[in-house]
Amino acid sequence: MTEDTKQPESLKILFADDEKSLQKLMGLELPRLGHTVTVCPDGVTAIAAIEKEDFDCLLVDLDMPGKGGIDVIKKAKETRPDTEAIILTGKSSTESAIAAVEFKVFAYLTKPCRLMELKTLLEGVAKKREQDRRIKALTSRLDRIEGKSKLIGDSGAMEIVNKMIAKVAPSNSAVLIRGETGTGKELVAKAIHDQSLRHAQPFVAVNCGALPENLIESELFGHRKGAFTGAEETRIGLFEVAHGGSLFLDEIGELPKALQAKLLRVLETGEIRRVGENSSIKVDVRIISATHRHIEDMVQDGDFREDLMFRINTFEIQLPPLRERTEDIPLLAEHISRRFWPTIPMTHTVFATETIHALKSHSWPGNVRELANVVEHATILCEELPIQPQHLPRRFSEQSPSGGDRPELRAVSGPMSLRELEMQAIHEALDRHDGNKPQAAEELGISLKTLYNKLNQATAGEKTA
Repeated sequence: MTEDTKQPESLKILFADDEKSLQKLMGLELPRLGHTVTVCPDGVTAIAAIEKEDFDCLLVDLDMPGKGGIDVIKKAKETRPDTEAIILTGKSSTESAIAAVEFKVFAYLTKPCRLMELKTLLEGVAKKREQDRRIKALTSRLDRIEGKSKLIGDSGAMEIVNKMIAKVAPSNSAVLIRGETGTGKELVAKAIHDQSLRHAQPFVAVNCGALPENLIESELFGHRKGAFTGAEETRIGLFEVAHGGSLFLDEIGELPKALQAKLLRVLETGEIRRVGENSSIKVDVRIISATHRHIEDMVQDGDFREDLMFRINTFEIQLPPLRERTEDIPLLAEHISRRFWPTIPMTHTVFATETIHALKSHSWPGNVRELANVVEHATILCEELPIQPQHLPRRFSEQSPSGGDRPELRAVSGPMSLRELEMQAIHEALDRHDGNKPQAAEELGISLKTLYNKLNQATAGEKTA
């Protein structure tokens, strides 16, 4: 059975309404839709039922004698925060709408409502619960595999980073992590989350530069069914997924200017609005951002909002490049190697002394990410420990005696033009990454599209020369 045709999940529903006709109707129709239902004639009875058992979804009237629907929802959320709620009411008001938003009510319907409309909403509740379970399962699995985030390194530079993480983690302050590509900014963000009071809640990471511009808003804020071509069902965004936890916005400097304004509004109000919807949803999310770009220069060039820069930069952590903490390389390399050889006894020597010397002599333009690739390459070639220099990628055997790792790609006589220097840097990056253009572009700090444009311009120039 395909995902589109499989039966929706059966929900355990509490229905509370003082209208006897609706009590009878829902007592018959909800089971026909495949759900179990407990029918309550008022809010007091509903709260008593909640104290005895848990429910997946509440379907409650807003105005009832004694205790209203908001009171019922509040009680349910206290004991089980993931309980979904749908409000039914014969009259709406600004106060009730605000209360509904505060408690993250799934839907707010005005009577009379059609059964088919309610059926669709309950299917949406079931899908959301299934998605939440998958996210929790994935998070739990990652925690079991990787454990809590641990920054490897005993250098003075990393000691400073660890102290700053320990200071800022318990707060709710926005954090901006700066550092070159591949230095481990996401690992720092995860360490901040793991040491915070939000550690039991979701940690959600998104690369702002990896998403198509026309999908970023939907990815972050969600969308309503039919909001745009291809929006075949309502979808919650990453802000809602991260509710109660932390949202890591990697490469925030790549965020389009229009989205910067919407992100600023979220940070100022704590509310998001799904694409295609008019009502806002309250979210409690800690923002951790990262970039390899110089945001201040982008502000001067008009590419980044100054007010947003101040919002995301309450606390700043500068992550050092690997070349500035070479004393950490042996420890990092061994830690990475044990991902591929988890059964190696801790007493075994993984890297030969000559290999460690070669690793420490490299300038590591790709930082820890490049080191991970190099170690993986070596573990594939090595059949018997320790890893020798010949197991490292070819570029290590081409290093100059002084320790430089940038072999000349062509003989140079006389000064080079800016274009020639630029192309040499591009070709060297491609050589270091064995022709992998996305990795080369990331190392150079340019988009993949820019890299292709420069290569195409160089090719065109050669043809016309």
